[in-house]
Amino acid sequence: MSKEKVLSDNNIEEVDSEHEMTFMEHLEELRWRIIYMVIGILIGAILCFVFIDFLVEKVLLQPAVKSGAQLQNLKPFGQIFLYFQVAIMGGIIISIPNIFLQIWKFISPALEKHEKKYILAIVMFSSLCFLSGIIFAYFVMLPLTMDFAAHFGTEAIKNEFAIDEYMAIIFSVMLAAGLIFELPMISFFLTKLGILTPDFMRKYRKHAIVAIMFFAALLSPGTDPVSQIVLAVPLFFLYEISIFISKITQKKS
Repeated sequence: MSKEKVLSDNNIEEVDSEHEMTFMEHLEELRWRIIYMVIGILIGAILCFVFIDFLVEKVLLQPAVKSGAQLQNLKPFGQIFLYFQVAIMGGIIISIPNIFLQIWKFISPALEKHEKKYILAIVMFSSLCFLSGIIFAYFVMLPLTMDFAAHFGTEAIKNEFAIDEYMAIIFSVMLAAGLIFELPMISFFLTKLGILTPDFMRKYRKHAIVAIMFFAALLSPGTDPVSQIVLAVPLFFLYEISIFISKITQKKS
């Protein structure tokens, strides 16, 4: 084997070694970012546990109280597990800015130098979108859901709900709404990757409207058009914001 061939093979091995080291560094970075997320969630959970009675009685149970629904604890240690569940979910919600910050810190090495200075603004906007979804779910979606569930059916059957099932609905609706309100940030990502364009979103706006009405009808607890429109309007608004963000992102790319 020639000297040039040996040197070439050594160079290949060196490149592979450097690539493997870079990959391991990424794994190490990911591990620390996850650790920072968990620490933030634990701090948030401890803070929520300090005010756990207020969160349970004055916040999470209010949609059921206002709708007249009756709640029951059917497990011996049901309320203990409930309190821990509320504290953990509350910790996740409180630490949402930290979670988004760690995600963007992990992604930042792949960004251009001029893009890294916008990380704080992106974290704040992402957090605002998620928290807006949770607020919308609590004040709009959950009252409609619980009012429909509490008064549906014949009066011969009394509607009483297990507290764990009730909390599962509360958390799933709030988290789902928070994720749906991240649509503008998803638009940003897909545009940066070249998958999505504002022209594409404008071209298929009518199709998007049909899809939004379908999901609004699917997610709406009631069959009346009013509740469906109430859920559809924010989705229309988010879609238009996503087009605007996609346009700005495309210009800066």
